[in-house]
Amino acid sequence: MSEPEAGLRGRLVDVGVELVAQEGAQALTLREIARRAGVSHGAPRRYFPTHLELLSAIARHGFAELGEQAKSTIADGTASPRAQVTALGRVYLEFALANPGMYELMFRHDLLESGHLGLRDTSLPLFGVLVDLVGRARPDVDARLVAGALWANLHGVAQLWRWGSLQLATGADDFAPLLRSALDAHLGPEATR
Repeated sequence: MSEPEAGLRGRLVDVGVELVAQEGAQALTLREIARRAGVSHGAPRRYFPTHLELLSAIARHGFAELGEQAKSTIADGTASPRAQVTALGRVYLEFALANPGMYELMFRHDLLESGHLGLRDTSLPLFGVLVDLVGRARPDVDARLVAGALWANLHGVAQLWRWGSLQLATGADDFAPLLRSALDAHLGPEATR
């Protein structure tokens, strides 16, 4: 791919990232992305033959950003596995709440289901980090299953918090107690000294 082609491809993704941040996942049409990028409505098809491929490229950006935040959170790896899972959970929830449009796009089943779009290449390593930490925190369990259940729990906390449902139901004004409860449920109560 030539430099101008790579530049336009990147610009289309960047415009999509901005659009999803401003207006949500539902605003991500090929026509609107092309309009905002200043190109013809057919131009995106040269780089992204399907709408799903463009959406996948935009979602990949979100997974990369979340992955970088997670990596910097547990960078030196000196904290206990439980502390690292806690930090990852906090990063995950903060990302979901700060980036609702991107978060919604990142977990669209139609994007994740298709392996040829490459989204799994960025999403699965992040889950692998969680699996590793859960396995170190709870060597007595199937780490993939417990990590999956924990992730589902955090995903639910993020969605319900964003909708205001958890605040109403629990009276909580911060998601930290919910994060702690989810970790206790999946990893066991934190050891006290």
